[in-house]
Amino acid sequence: MPTIFITGASSGLGKATAKLFAARGWNVIATMRYPEHETELPQLPGIHLLPLDVTDPAQVAQTVQRAIDLHPVDVVFNNAGYGLIGALEATSDEQLTQLLNTNLLGVIRVTKAFLPHLRANRSGRILSTTSMGGFMTFPLCSIYHAAKWAVEGWSESMSFELALHNISIKTISPGGTATDFTGRSLQLAEHAAYAGLLQQLMAAQEGVQFAPRRDYC
Repeated sequence: MPTIFITGASSGLGKATAKLFAARGWNVIATMRYPEHETELPQLPGIHLLPLDVTDPAQVAQTVQRAIDLHPVDVVFNNAGYGLIGALEATSDEQLTQLLNTNLLGVIRVTKAFLPHLRANRSGRILSTTSMGGFMTFPLCSIYHAAKWAVEGWSESMSFELALHNISIKTISPGGTATDFTGRSLQLAEHAAYAGLLQQLMAAQEGVQFAPRRDYC
């Protein structure tokens, strides 16, 4: 029975992916910062929850080892991340570094931690959620775009390294999805000099018609 390891499984695409793979008979190791708060996934057969903050290198190493001890991992899905909307002038250094630490460095840390395991098995697939924002840009999203474009470029470079060991790497680049943005999934950084542009951007987003939500990866 194959096994998938998922980061950011408390909501959105991560949670939907966990449910989908479990329904198809996979072992699912679903990780999130606060698994003790999750009530739905533990009730589903085949799903095992582990704590993981991808910005904590020590916990990344510990959780990856715990996952491998549970089941040989076939697929790693780097999904943890969140959005930040606001002018660069409005963005604090803490906001900037935290987003890059989560959306970019977290992906790299988790992947690196799994490489010895996947390389020893000479098989495996690494999936990472990027975004249409990894190929195109919108105003007031520069730091988010920086992270997503970086993951795209990093993944392309990594594909050459990993091919030597029969490991594949793919990116998943969704557009708008009708999903449950909760917690810190979207942050705003406001600045009076850009208030009009922010209002226009938020109004444009409110006008977007999303497809009905469905479980998919």
